[in-house]
Amino acid sequence: MAGSARKKADEGWKRLVSILKEMESVVVGFSAGVDSTFLLYAAAKVLGADKVLAVTARSKTYPERQLQEAIKYAGDLGVRHMSIESEELEIPGFRDNPTNRCYMCKTELYTKLKQTAEKEGYAVVLDGSNADDVSDYRPGMQALKKLGIRSPLLEAGLSKEHIRLLSKRAGLPTWNKQALACLSSRFPYGTKITDEDLVKVDAGERFLEELGLVGAFRVRHHNAIVRIEVDARNFPKIVDPEVYPRIVEKFKELGYK
Repeated sequence: MAGSARKKADEGWKRLVSILKEMESVVVGFSAGVDSTFLLYAAAKVLGADKVLAVTARSKTYPERQLQEAIKYAGDLGVRHMSIESEELEIPGFRDNPTNRCYMCKTELYTKLKQTAEKEGYAVVLDGSNADDVSDYRPGMQALKKLGIRSPLLEAGLSKEHIRLLSKRAGLPTWNKQALACLSSRFPYGTKITDEDLVKVDAGERFLEELGLVGAFRVRHHNAIVRIEVDARNFPKIVDPEVYPRIVEKFKELGYK
């Protein structure tokens, strides 16, 4: 199975190189996650770093620590980096958290990225969607299609597994990073998104990170109740008699019951 995955990853890499070679210069929507970091690396390698601009959104739904990682990763790759203000929380109805929330957000963000590309003189705007995303509910992809945004990893047929394999081979620090999603995704559809609750969710996830949890973890906000999702490898740690009370105390401190 591992050999098959490596072969498919190699084939996908060749397709990705071919796709990128057709582009004169690119703006990469850069979150510093597994996918967009690998896409930025690939674009810089194929086109040259001077033909690539990494743009990261600054928003209350995007943890500040991720922005700092984005700046560092882009610098390590020799790619120019910019940050822009994403104002999805100001879109009428967004805070009500409808099922098309991601469509609203992507439309706002990538419209700004297109404007940035035009102003800075870059030919194409890229997003880091991968081949796995077509099998999930992703209303944001409709916005990308409508705006004419390219998704080279998806076009090349690269899955998250393939991207992790290629990222590890390339020496990228994100090869085993947990999947990222904006903090708004921690709220069930229909639950109002407030600045105060975004801060609580972010603080909770920073606390779990400081505990040294491995793999993916999420703080799910259900008004007065919080639901914590962790990789199964963390179970012994979170039920440890010395650790569990600290978790309970922290989330009560944040305002959860």
